[in-house]
Amino acid sequence: MNVKELDDSMTGQAFRVMRELRPHLTGSAEFAERIRRQRAEGYRLVGSFDASGDVVSVAGFRTGNNLAWGHFLYVDDLCTLPEARGHGHASALLQWIDEEARRLGCQQVHLDSGTHRHDAHRRYLSSGYVIQAFHFGKPA
Repeated sequence: MNVKELDDSMTGQAFRVMRELRPHLTGSAEFAERIRRQRAEGYRLVGSFDASGDVVSVAGFRTGNNLAWGHFLYVDDLCTLPEARGHGHASALLQWIDEEARRLGCQQVHLDSGTHRHDAHRRYLSSGYVIQAFHFGKPA
């Protein structure tokens, strides 16, 4: 299993995977532009590749600092194509993220997950995450 960070030239390879998690994305051009804007704010994208060299799992993350968590790494997006699930790609990405958080001196790693994503929750719990809070949001 090959896990590596995706640069601007590789962003398009992640679109098919990210669309599984973010179906509101209308196309690869919009996706690439949104990633470009997020990268300017510190967002990074990492992918897991299958044996044929296709991106089958992706994670988007950023770092920050706040009073609650200190210096942290936050996973904004994490998804694996349905046909690639159960092959260790998400676990490989989470391990890569843990190593990157340590390398960057982060004290904590955080993510939110939709309440209906039970398989993902099992992966997170088995990877050492705990449910610490409810997340609330509303339109502006």
